[in-house]
Amino acid sequence: MVDSLDQKMPGYMVYCVVVACIGSFSNGWVIGSANIPGQVTHSCVHDEGSFHFTTSSKICPDCLPMSTSLWGFAVASFCLGGLFGGLLGGVIQTRYGRKKTIIFNNVGWILGGVLIAVSTSPAMFIVGRVLCGLSCGLGSLATPTYVGEISTIKARGTMGTGNQLFIVTGILLASIIGLPLAKVPLWRINYVIVAVPAVLQTLLMAGCVESPRYLVSLNRIEDARESLAKLRPNSSIEREFYNMVKGQLGTSAASALTNSNSSSSDRGVVNVSVPELSKTSFEQYMFEEVLSQDSNDDNEKNGVCCEATLSMNVIQIFGNPLIKRIAVTVLTLHVIQQLIGMGAVMYYSTTIFNIAFDENMSKYMAIAATVVNFVSTLISLLLIDRMGRRALLLIAEVGACLFSVLLVIGFVYNSGALLVVSVFGYVFFFAVGVGPIPWMMTSELTPLYASSAVGAIATAMNWASNFAIAQLFPVVFAGIHGYSFAIFACIAALAAVYTWFNVPETKGRSLEQIIDNFKSAS
Repeated sequence: MVDSLDQKMPGYMVYCVVVACIGSFSNGWVIGSANIPGQVTHSCVHDEGSFHFTTSSKICPDCLPMSTSLWGFAVASFCLGGLFGGLLGGVIQTRYGRKKTIIFNNVGWILGGVLIAVSTSPAMFIVGRVLCGLSCGLGSLATPTYVGEISTIKARGTMGTGNQLFIVTGILLASIIGLPLAKVPLWRINYVIVAVPAVLQTLLMAGCVESPRYLVSLNRIEDARESLAKLRPNSSIEREFYNMVKGQLGTSAASALTNSNSSSSDRGVVNVSVPELSKTSFEQYMFEEVLSQDSNDDNEKNGVCCEATLSMNVIQIFGNPLIKRIAVTVLTLHVIQQLIGMGAVMYYSTTIFNIAFDENMSKYMAIAATVVNFVSTLISLLLIDRMGRRALLLIAEVGACLFSVLLVIGFVYNSGALLVVSVFGYVFFFAVGVGPIPWMMTSELTPLYASSAVGAIATAMNWASNFAIAQLFPVVFAGIHGYSFAIFACIAALAAVYTWFNVPETKGRSLEQIIDNFKSAS
């Protein structure tokens, strides 16, 4: 029988990943849904002959009158929801588990989508966007965490990129479907569509298992073993399961709780039966086990065994030198993802395309940019487990820097062709690396006992940076125009330098090896 560590893409595991990533599709839909129908939503200008209710209707007005600045805030308000969703996500997924969190997360998309569809005022629209944003933020944490914890080592990169692929698919379809729905009253349908995948995921998640790593953290050892066995059918899971328990609880606990001596490389593994204990008793037992380990125990040398029995909070993260270093790396990757300027490039893509094309064609070119985003993410999915995360991220950051510089040159010389090439090139490199890798590496770099807290802060920082770019870039662009993209070129260059010196490769590596890398570098 094949060892589960040698498996790549077991069918049931792929099913669970795909179902979990339906939420990422909803996330992408929320991001893209306001792009095409935005004008008809807030400006009250319609195509002649289009079917619409009278503007005097209080039940279903033609549009929701908003100034340009208010509309910009309304669109970006979902980022505020994402900020709070990310902050709350750590506590929620630690207490209720990854599976239940993903199921519960659909409530925001359903309620928010319906509220926007029936909104009669800008305030209702904004509240609906914030509700959708709460789910986007919580899902941004829960989905990558779940996917990372259930995936095989050999397919973890591909599965992790699947999360980003579903996001860009949602953005792309929202843009395409938004074209025929950019009319009164069809724009309302455009916003409520997000409830459809949310309901679908709620139903399908019932057939998925809980993360075995999360179950180990609860001392539900047999449940964790059963979960892993379902995720790795027709294979021997003993070595992987032993390493899973060892990574969280230490060698002695793994030996006792897994009854495993399957790996010749793991000395000191004995057949000791330990009964299921209450949470409090189990924690006391684990502390005693850790204290009894000799000084050569790998986990004790890394200083993580004692903490492995409990989930760390935000304060504890920054009080532990090793976890603090990991957290800073993860947070930096997430801030870079937003400050490198993808949101600004996509937000102003239509303006850029207007230099080379008429207004109608510019709309289609903006959709073409989302197609490039989708295709590039597919390429990333194929390359991530071949080239590795670090190499792909470096290439992406250098490419983003280069095409940001070309954007500046295109604006200075008013070259429409160069601007179009620059936008497509920038989107390509962002989607290949900077887009998917920070979310993936959050779960790969962080030990499970710190993953919820680190992930919550990282998600919140990501959404806060997203909101800041959405609000500040229009002001900067109005002041210095095309030169504003030089800022993103500098950030991309600094990001490449940071990645070169601080970001380790995680491809095909265990948690223990990754922690050792951080420890030796500190």
